[in-house]
Amino acid sequence: MNNLNYGVIGNCRTAALISETGNIEWLCLPDFDSPSVFASLLDREKGGNFGFEVDESYQISQSYMPHTNILQTRFYSETDEFVVLDFMPCYRSRDNEHYLPAELYRYIHPVKGAPRFKVDYNPAPNYARGKVVYNMTSQYLETYCCFENKDRQYLYSSIPLMHIVEQKEIVLEKDEFFLLSYNEKVIPIDIEREKLEYCRTLVYWLNWTNRTKKYTLYNEVIERSLLILKLMSYYNGAVLAALTTSLPETIGDVRNWDYRFCWLRDASMSIETLFQIGHAGAAKRFMRFIQSTFVARHESYQIMYGIRGERLLTETILSHLSGYKNSGPVRIGNDAYHQRQNDSFGYLMDLIYQYYRLMPGTLDEIEDMWEMVKSILSMVTDDWRKPDKGIWEIRGESRHFVSSKVMCWVALDRGVRIASLLDKPGYCELWQKEADEIRKDVFEQGWKEEIQSFSQTYDNLALDSSLLLMEPYGFIQADDVRYIKTVDAVKKALFHKGLMYRYNSADDFGMPSSAFTICTFWLIQALFVTGRKDEARLLFDEILKYSNHLGLFSEDIDFDTKEQLGNFPQAYSHLALVKTAILFAEEDKRLPFFRP
Repeated sequence: MNNLNYGVIGNCRTAALISETGNIEWLCLPDFDSPSVFASLLDREKGGNFGFEVDESYQISQSYMPHTNILQTRFYSETDEFVVLDFMPCYRSRDNEHYLPAELYRYIHPVKGAPRFKVDYNPAPNYARGKVVYNMTSQYLETYCCFENKDRQYLYSSIPLMHIVEQKEIVLEKDEFFLLSYNEKVIPIDIEREKLEYCRTLVYWLNWTNRTKKYTLYNEVIERSLLILKLMSYYNGAVLAALTTSLPETIGDVRNWDYRFCWLRDASMSIETLFQIGHAGAAKRFMRFIQSTFVARHESYQIMYGIRGERLLTETILSHLSGYKNSGPVRIGNDAYHQRQNDSFGYLMDLIYQYYRLMPGTLDEIEDMWEMVKSILSMVTDDWRKPDKGIWEIRGESRHFVSSKVMCWVALDRGVRIASLLDKPGYCELWQKEADEIRKDVFEQGWKEEIQSFSQTYDNLALDSSLLLMEPYGFIQADDVRYIKTVDAVKKALFHKGLMYRYNSADDFGMPSSAFTICTFWLIQALFVTGRKDEARLLFDEILKYSNHLGLFSEDIDFDTKEQLGNFPQAYSHLALVKTAILFAEEDKRLPFFRP
């Protein structure tokens, strides 16, 4: 059973989650990380929603308009049918600037008969923290929270506003529309304007996917994941880990976190995936974001930032919200921002190396980037011997995680390659010496003869899925017997009912009880590169069945029910899906990938 059956629409500024029955159950305005206007996802009674009520004769289906992030929800009975097209305007203006307003359109199109419905419009702005104030004018319905009257929402519609407020039954005779905007509009809003915005947005997404590499295998799967990664990329280059907060890793558990921030690790991996598939512009914007957040200020690095580069991400509990399926607490902010996670810069340096190698910029950009490289590797050199919280940002005691040491090696290794490209032999020698020390340290302290595998940390014998990343980042070869044995050991310890644990040892919240989606993709990749390609392909085809009805993945999956859990959609899950699908697609000998 998959209860996260939501479609996602967005425009690289904010996004909405829309249920399979066409109900908007999560929307933050004006930006991804702003307070919610609709949050029935997190509290059915208080959270707020915007949907349609139809009688029991209707069936409902949902799909994306092909090659776009425009969502189509179809309501149909034997005699009547109508379609709702949901989108957020997203396109380039006449001056080639991106137009990304904080607004959402719902275009309602009758297909046959005389469809009837009621509009269920219940905004609950400011995370439902106060009474909602309504103000009706001849043009729009204005709402705001009594405690925060600066943030306002304006609902425009071709349907009489009083019919919406009074929930009168509407007989659909022609095309109608809703526009929910964070701003009061200064131009006339009518159905013709709506159709223009729809066409411009449709063309934008069609052009975007047309610039994406195509494959003969799994192309639709790859394309949908890339569209999601694009949607989750803030217009300044930051990439969100997920669009939601506090969706639990396990129902009834307290592992509920706000993921509407930019982690260096997750974002670097997402951008690297977009880069690999043909979208170099995303890499350029992300590099500018990284430079603006910490290099220009010469401040100590963080593992994560707000989407505008904020460093202070104070965690607060919203105790008035019950949580997804009553799984509290609901949190905003994320206290992990001040953790030490030594692995983060390995992923970032891997991306920077590809940027230098494949997309050199202007001289000043190259020099700015070189200063960033030196700054990063100075920190890596100072910190790699220290314990940290690891890739899973465990909130208990710091440990010497093997995966953190490996990614510190990756950072230095990529630094050596960059220094070689720039003809800086002194730095090559300095960083190579440090990288060699890390490699020696990992082989001496990370490999455990008694389990015939690398272990999670230097001081334990636990297994961890992140050990599977040793090969794809070049720390060890796929045919090295120690890697092959590690893959076997990790699979034996962590593979359960067709899915993977991150780890199955107790942490500061007890024992993990759900599968972490990205880890199953890592296992598939490891099986593939170690020669078990048929096994890998079968497992990949199986996990694809666990997506929701639109091909979207969250962070976690329940081992028994295969219900999706955790924040949604998860960039981590989709970038790993793309990388895994490409392994099989590029091996397909019918046709190579092609660029249109």
